[in-house]
Amino acid sequence: ADLEGAAAGLLFGSGMAAISTALLALLRPGEHILMQRGLYGGTSALADHSLQALGIEVGYTSGLTVLDFEAGLRPNTRVVYLETPSNPLLNLVDIEAVANIARLHGAASVIDNTFASPINQNPHRLGIDIVLHSATKYLGGHSDICAGIAVGSSAHMQQVLAKARHLGGSCEAQTAALLERSIKTLALRVRQQNANAAELADWLSGRDEIAQVYYPGLSAHPQHELARRQMHGFGGMLSFELANGLDPVVFQQQLQLVQSAMSLGGVDTTVCSSYLTSHQGLSPERRESEGISDQLIRMSCGIEAVADIQADLTAAFAKTAQPLAV
Repeated sequence: ADLEGAAAGLLFGSGMAAISTALLALLRPGEHILMQRGLYGGTSALADHSLQALGIEVGYTSGLTVLDFEAGLRPNTRVVYLETPSNPLLNLVDIEAVANIARLHGAASVIDNTFASPINQNPHRLGIDIVLHSATKYLGGHSDICAGIAVGSSAHMQQVLAKARHLGGSCEAQTAALLERSIKTLALRVRQQNANAAELADWLSGRDEIAQVYYPGLSAHPQHELARRQMHGFGGMLSFELANGLDPVVFQQQLQLVQSAMSLGGVDTTVCSSYLTSHQGLSPERRESEGISDQLIRMSCGIEAVADIQADLTAAFAKTAQPLAV
């Protein structure tokens, strides 16, 4: 809560426990939640299945501009939900503008700030009511815990606490102790991850094996100026599309130092195919509409020497390009 500039916070057993509890605390049957297009797959699945099953209306923005959010509002909209940078394409939303829109409409604003971490971005200071984190990721930082965080005003957190007591997504003591350990090194880790991601994004952009790189720190990113305005650092996450003819699964199998894993934000560099992991629950048509191709690789940059990561990727590219032995 201190890192985000909020009055109060609540610890959960997972990121999804934090997300689901916060939303269920704010929404009632017959009310509407406006969600940003292109969210983490687990959040979209929660909305499309569990929230709608409870009689809560779910809508998605058609795009990521302020006008898209304004157009998606309904008279019964009670929550506006966003995630920036988004998972896995690192798209950005103007946080302060959307927070103002929600406030003027009488709706609560909620954001998943996991990808940025509190070191790189502080949405509560920009007007967002409730900030959520999967503490499993950057806050934990060592790939050894599962936890979630919600922070906000005392009034909002009292609402979330009341719902949490019923749903029971509690975090146990050992995890809380490990999380406290990790937060002591959060700034150091994230700054190195930022630096590694920036160097790798630039390096990957110049390689023939790569069709496209997604990273808000690149000047070619369509929302680079927005990132400069609302972020303190561009983050340790990037995504890239392999050129046609390179099998993303085979590529990951060739890696030695970089690990193929679904989680992110740890001190070790990891990669995954979003269509097989975080967005597996979405239909192929839905993934296509959100720009998530089968060639997309999401990378969470760790704190290793960049030269070692580059050497591992280079070797994997070369092996993937070779015909498979029969």
